[in-house]
Amino acid sequence: MTPTGVSGLDEVLGGGLPTNRVFLIEGLPGTGKTTLALQFLREGVARGETSLYITLAETRHELIAVAQSHGWDLDGIELFELAPPDEVLNPETAYTVFHPSDVEMTQSVRGIYSVVERLRPARVVVDSLSEMRILAQDPLRLRRQVLALKHFFTGRGCTVILLDDVRSADSELHFASIVHGVVQLEQLAPEYGAERRRLRVSKMRGQRYRGGAHDFSIQTGGIVVFPRLAASQRPSVESTGIVSSGNREIDLLLGGGLDTGSCTLILGPAGVGKTVLTTEFALAAARRGEKAIAFLFDERLRAFMNRARGLSMELEPYIRNGTFITQQIDPTEMSPGEFAARVVDAVERRDVRFVAIDSLTGYLNAMPGEALLTIHLHELFGYLGQSGVTSLLTLAQHAPFTENSQIAEVSYLADSIILLRYFEALGEVRQAISVLKKRGGAHEQTIREFRIRSGGLKVGKPLHAFQGVLTGVPQYLGKEGPLLEASGTSDPQSA
Repeated sequence: MTPTGVSGLDEVLGGGLPTNRVFLIEGLPGTGKTTLALQFLREGVARGETSLYITLAETRHELIAVAQSHGWDLDGIELFELAPPDEVLNPETAYTVFHPSDVEMTQSVRGIYSVVERLRPARVVVDSLSEMRILAQDPLRLRRQVLALKHFFTGRGCTVILLDDVRSADSELHFASIVHGVVQLEQLAPEYGAERRRLRVSKMRGQRYRGGAHDFSIQTGGIVVFPRLAASQRPSVESTGIVSSGNREIDLLLGGGLDTGSCTLILGPAGVGKTVLTTEFALAAARRGEKAIAFLFDERLRAFMNRARGLSMELEPYIRNGTFITQQIDPTEMSPGEFAARVVDAVERRDVRFVAIDSLTGYLNAMPGEALLTIHLHELFGYLGQSGVTSLLTLAQHAPFTENSQIAEVSYLADSIILLRYFEALGEVRQAISVLKKRGGAHEQTIREFRIRSGGLKVGKPLHAFQGVLTGVPQYLGKEGPLLEASGTSDPQSA
């Protein structure tokens, strides 16, 4: 097996490229074919193998510029530039008997044979078949020439990558039937934000690989592939126990707390307290010595920290000792695959046991063009659950007193659902909390008022004296309302 040197690609390929075979990398200009090819050759140099780059399309100076943009040098890589024949550059010596394509193709192939015989490389890149297509003119002739090159390379122990633009649907050429494997690169242009790139292995003879589309990015230092997360292919661990919020009243609402390894969705309009409740859970985990991470999609890290300080939720000591981790995410610059890779890295490399995503709304809205985004999330939370990691995500409703259509789309992801609502009572806008669902056991069915106080949420008694709290405009039925005392007033019912 020949490692590619591309982070994540060998995992997709099932270990690397089979040695002494010919492979095709397809992709439109800008998808990263040249970068991938250079990484493949640099890995060979690092392993003490002779590496050869045969270029018909790019000049030596252009390849060096690509390498320098990644902070690389090409020491150890043999660059063989197939320059156009003198007859092409000098019209006065134009061919008179033979067709130009016959002479040019013959000279190019002879040059390839010569340099390979001289160097005997272990790794070869040919850039590109598009230029050979122009030289050959005739599709049948090109196919025969590529087949001859395949036999030549494999007969000399070379592992070869052929680069090519994506063929058109009506193309007469089918190189996929000649080569041992095909990797397709594509670039997507969303309406807003950075371009997204995906990779797909469409063929790999005699080898198990991870099918489907895999996000990747071109970073300074090369291509990084983010293998598609498949929860069923990951090891599963038994997880038992209860995760406390650190708040006695909230734990009572949840029947003792959250189940270890479960996923909880917190629903509510903007400003109602979703982030505060999320922070309470994460901070309680850090206090127990369990590593917690909060991915912030909607809010700047500075604003998040300032709110925590204002509520006397001291995060800094736990951030310093590494038990509370915060990551600010810009979803317009990140693909779903890259985000999933960050979560997996936190769990497997940092041993995180509690994951908070604030908010799912920002994640969904920033990637409207991504097909099956909820399936990405389903695999992500399935992986977290079978890894024994407790997860919590927030979802904002569009309006304070109305339902949100997104609830039905993502609520099936969650094992528990906590609903935070505004309601109007006695001339004030107040806040109520209730638990709508908990798969792991019994929970309290009541609706309770809460206020945001120092340290987090202060939860009051059940609102038995009110009917219709979840509609936003309840009806008062009792003589005495068990409402929490408002700030600055001793009797909220007399206000």
